[in-house]
Amino acid sequence: MSVLKKVSAYAHPDAWVLEPEPSTFAPNSRWSNKDMDPVPPKGRTWSTFNYVAYWVSDATNVAVWELASSMLAIGLSWKQALPAIAVGHIIISVVMVLNGTIGARLHVGFPVLNRSSFGFWFSYFSVVSRVVLSMFWFGIQTYTGSECVYQMLKAIWPSLAHLHNGLRPGAHITTAGMMCYFLYWLIQFPLMLVSPQKIRWLFVIKAFIVPPAWLAMLIWAFVRVPSSKGLFEQHSTLSGSAMSYAWLSALNSALGIYSTLAVNIPDFTRYAKNEKAQYVQLLIIPTAFTLVGFIGIAVTSAGMSLYGDVLWDPLQLIDRWDNRAAAFFASFTFVLATLGTNISANSLSAANDMTVLFPRYINIRRGQVLCAILGGWALCPWEILASAQGFLSFMNGYTVFLGPFAGIMIADYWIVHKCKVDVPAMYRPHGRYRYTFGFNWRAVAAILLSVPPNMPGLISSINPKISVGGAIKIFDFAWLFGFFTASVVYTILSLAFPARETFVAEAITSDDAASAEDVPGSEGSSHLEKKSVDEEIRVVA
Repeated sequence: MSVLKKVSAYAHPDAWVLEPEPSTFAPNSRWSNKDMDPVPPKGRTWSTFNYVAYWVSDATNVAVWELASSMLAIGLSWKQALPAIAVGHIIISVVMVLNGTIGARLHVGFPVLNRSSFGFWFSYFSVVSRVVLSMFWFGIQTYTGSECVYQMLKAIWPSLAHLHNGLRPGAHITTAGMMCYFLYWLIQFPLMLVSPQKIRWLFVIKAFIVPPAWLAMLIWAFVRVPSSKGLFEQHSTLSGSAMSYAWLSALNSALGIYSTLAVNIPDFTRYAKNEKAQYVQLLIIPTAFTLVGFIGIAVTSAGMSLYGDVLWDPLQLIDRWDNRAAAFFASFTFVLATLGTNISANSLSAANDMTVLFPRYINIRRGQVLCAILGGWALCPWEILASAQGFLSFMNGYTVFLGPFAGIMIADYWIVHKCKVDVPAMYRPHGRYRYTFGFNWRAVAAILLSVPPNMPGLISSINPKISVGGAIKIFDFAWLFGFFTASVVYTILSLAFPARETFVAEAITSDDAASAEDVPGSEGSSHLEKKSVDEEIRVVA
């Protein structure tokens, strides 16, 4: 009977309510929790070295390899593909640092920061979008990781390739595939219980193991197929305007692959020891991603000469190898590569957003568990990959929203408000960032003017049978178009029709609370919130 009582107690919603933190700036626990609050000084543990390891870790993943190698499949030469990768990541590194500096200065994550530019309620549009995207890509990356596990096990146990399939023919996954999927999901699950402050060590381990292994694959490619007969002998099969638009599309793909993280990079820079610690992103992102891109191109080029096919998926290349030991260790590096990327780009991102949607019940740890269950199993990623290529095109095309999101955030903080924002007000639904019924109409207008021009191209990418004429050309540089159009429109509207209640004479940050504790008669965060409210009243008056 006592067991039933315990079970029924856990079934009640109150049993899952998080203990509210006394430091919160929100009116009550309905609007914030410990993981949503600004990171205290003791939690700011990420150094320059950690950001270098983070990006070396993220650069070495299957998606970046496939991005580069697939450019050969569409007809570009390595001399055309490599600059597209380099230029794209130079641009994205600048956006990362601009948005990352906001998080490093204010020590607040993207879902909260976004309220200052979008408005308290309209910010939920971008947050929900990010949650859905992250969960879908979590499942898809988990499936990719399971394919890596399959290659590892097949190298040890070759008969795995002939294992009896007990699942129905329409299941879109075999018994061996399901076994590998479960194993990979089981491997990554415990890492989701690690705090963001400590998970950085996973990126350090990955940064020391994966790059040397991939450099070994690069050496293998040049040994098996000398550059004079392979990579450097290949030429573009495109010319004229077709080549130009193919190059722009390649550039847009390079921008789009981390367009999500360009928006939510404050989720990671909020843990920086200081804002200078994350400046290294300007150098490490273009360097690491261009190098990995070159490895992907060179190895794919060697595969074309050796096997006669464009094996832009590295796992298909490994599947052709006769050396089982090499296949095992190469597959292991791809397991580790996918593991780090899935946690950093998808699991943690979804969890941070979920804390804002349900702050009373969900913290980062619980959010990651939910992402693992919903994204890993409820969405059945093997079904998506097998039967919904149009849906995958839509998910890729969703970057048409992410460019405008990043542009609006940068324009609002750096140009419109000139770095003078009010952190406590971001936690109050009726604070200065309420705008008009919780919507900043300037941000709404910027999105309405930057997203629709890309919709014909998005529709055509989902269903190529639908002809949209010349409108598809804009979609080839969708991220750039959305970013610059939204930032320009938002800046013009915000300066022409300023929301005066959102302007403050000086930035009001969470660090002011620590200073206030040293002031006689003050009460820390309550003193800071009073300063925020007083400033709001003064400006409105």
